[in-house]
Amino acid sequence: MSAVTTDPWEAAAVPRGRFLLALTPLAKFAAPLPAMVALVFVRDLATPLVFLLVAYGVLLAGARLTARLILLLLLVLPLAAVTLGLGMAVWVDPARVADSAPVLHVGGWTLHEGALSVGLATGIRLAAIVALALIPGLTTTGPELVRAAVQQLRVPYRIGYTALAAFRFVPRFGHELEIIRQAHRVRGSHGGRGPFAALARWWGYIVPLLAGAIRHAERVALAMDARAFGAYPDRTERYLTRWRARDTIFVALFWAVSAGILVALFPWSP
Repeated sequence: MSAVTTDPWEAAAVPRGRFLLALTPLAKFAAPLPAMVALVFVRDLATPLVFLLVAYGVLLAGARLTARLILLLLLVLPLAAVTLGLGMAVWVDPARVADSAPVLHVGGWTLHEGALSVGLATGIRLAAIVALALIPGLTTTGPELVRAAVQQLRVPYRIGYTALAAFRFVPRFGHELEIIRQAHRVRGSHGGRGPFAALARWWGYIVPLLAGAIRHAERVALAMDARAFGAYPDRTERYLTRWRARDTIFVALFWAVSAGILVALFPWSP
């Protein structure tokens, strides 16, 4: 049986101009990885800020973003970076930044400009790493990543597809938990308000949720046995995930831009 070269359902879901959705998952993981590793070792403010802007530009130009994701990128992530930076500034050793200008005085405690710079650099650095990780995270699904890992990285399919089946337990648990909640509401079980009533409700969810999980695991195991999963060293793939020229171009351009930023700013200079 021959494998289909493309997934028709996924191809129809790719909007025009959203180039990240047309790339192989491994290219989207490989492109920002060196920059993420480099950001762990930088301590200045400009380098993570530039990488944060680059990640935002790539996401806004190449990903399909909903209103919630745009809110996350433009409001939640910067606010979290600033909050974390201010918190880190408080914990900076005052002796290290005593020669910088004071910014705030509270009793006998003084917040120096150097401490604020160090804290904000830490917060923006973490935000930049998260934003770079969102490039593959927001544009790659679990099945795509597993197919790419099995076909291109030669990960054993027994490991890849077993992990995929385990990941798919999570939305299944959510669906069954909602059904159990609705059944309890219909029966009027564990009503009331307060922490004890909430604890009683959650305790009543555990047993039926575990029973449903066991039944689902048995059905998945039987289905995999019926398809002779693991009986042969290789399996026929329904969809092929290929590394194309556009993947190489994207990775090369991202690496070149990352190297150019690091060389131009050189955050490791004394």
